[in-house]
Amino acid sequence: MDPAAAFRSFASESDYAFWLDSARGSSPMSRFSYVGFVPADSEVLRVEHSGVGESDNAWQLLATALETAPSVVEVPASLGFLRDELLGGYVGYFGYEARRSLGFSVPFEAATPDALWMPAVSYLIFDHSSGQTYAVGSEEWVASIEQELPRVNYSTEELKLQKVLDFPQPERAPYEAKVRESLREIFEGNSYEVCLTAETSCEVPEACNDEHMLALYLSQRAHNAAPYAALLKCGDHWVLSSSPEKFLTVSATGVAETKPIKGTVPRSADPALDEERAAWLASDPKTQAENLMIVDLLRNDLSRVSVPGSIRVPVLMGVESYSTVHQLVSTVTSQLRPGTTAVEAAAACFPGGSMTGAPKQSTMEIIDRLESRARGIYSGALGFFSATGAANLSIVIRTLVTRSSGCLTLSAGGAIVADSDPAAEYEEMLTKLAAAVPGLSA
Repeated sequence: MDPAAAFRSFASESDYAFWLDSARGSSPMSRFSYVGFVPADSEVLRVEHSGVGESDNAWQLLATALETAPSVVEVPASLGFLRDELLGGYVGYFGYEARRSLGFSVPFEAATPDALWMPAVSYLIFDHSSGQTYAVGSEEWVASIEQELPRVNYSTEELKLQKVLDFPQPERAPYEAKVRESLREIFEGNSYEVCLTAETSCEVPEACNDEHMLALYLSQRAHNAAPYAALLKCGDHWVLSSSPEKFLTVSATGVAETKPIKGTVPRSADPALDEERAAWLASDPKTQAENLMIVDLLRNDLSRVSVPGSIRVPVLMGVESYSTVHQLVSTVTSQLRPGTTAVEAAAACFPGGSMTGAPKQSTMEIIDRLESRARGIYSGALGFFSATGAANLSIVIRTLVTRSSGCLTLSAGGAIVADSDPAAEYEEMLTKLAAAVPGLSA
């Protein structure tokens, strides 16, 4: 069965549904996709505004929920390759403001929940390598799926986006002024690198309509296929993501990996020019400085929860190419200390350093002052925590968020370092906005 058709069927049954979509077929990170829904008798973990108390600490609440989360009772030895995949547990996100529960000062409240996690109790695993599909859930549900799925003849071919979204470009002058203010903070020694972002929005009359949201996501998916794409139906809002960036994976044996992205250049239809742009990205001193600072930050974050001496950087500043952009990506790995959970590892690294800058705490204070808004789901982490102890989370970038009010938001930004040019930073931000939305030009 096609994952899109499965999602269409499941979303019609519940206010909460998910499609963790490995949409970039050429990527080794794109083997598995997951499509499921939350039955009426299962409870969604939803934290509107996180805090440090027992009742509103999003991280502690998820950790507690995972202790009793439904898990797969038996996995045949022949399916041992699924041990690091979603086998029970929770699917959802931590928004940027969920950092409040980690002791960071947060002056703004988001319009969407700071954390939302759906129990993974009824879902399908699509293995794109073998072509096999596995149903995970109660015996009764799996039996019903075996009977019903072959008869589901929904087609997504007729789902076409009826209009191009009309997002206004963020104004140049205010953004460039904030870049200059970031440079002043850097020159005064208050930060090495500031991840400055901008937000734009438009009204969508069909907000939260299943058919429109699925059509919009399929258009986004075709426009910018990504290994960490996702479509989440979250009751009163939707998340449509085409993220290329891994925040953190944790294996069932405690091997952690993060892949920060710093450095972006648009692709060209001219093969020679396209290759030239990729080569420039790999050798540009400013871009290398951006990437290296975040690699060092993430090495430090992981060191707080890892076996001493286990941190490695197997790939430093490799170029990865996507439908619309080339990006500079590094890989950092470690072995978590015995007894350290995936939630604890994610908390140690949150928010992702590529979305803050360095040093993290003082730079986030600069960002709060300059942006003067909540980022919401954008800049957070999205994916799953498995009942096996494994986890797979993306950085929430290239992402549309639709609320039931009809407001659809989109954000993008870039890293400001000492030799940043305000005009160039503005253009890079527009390039990233355009990467997320079909028909949006920079």
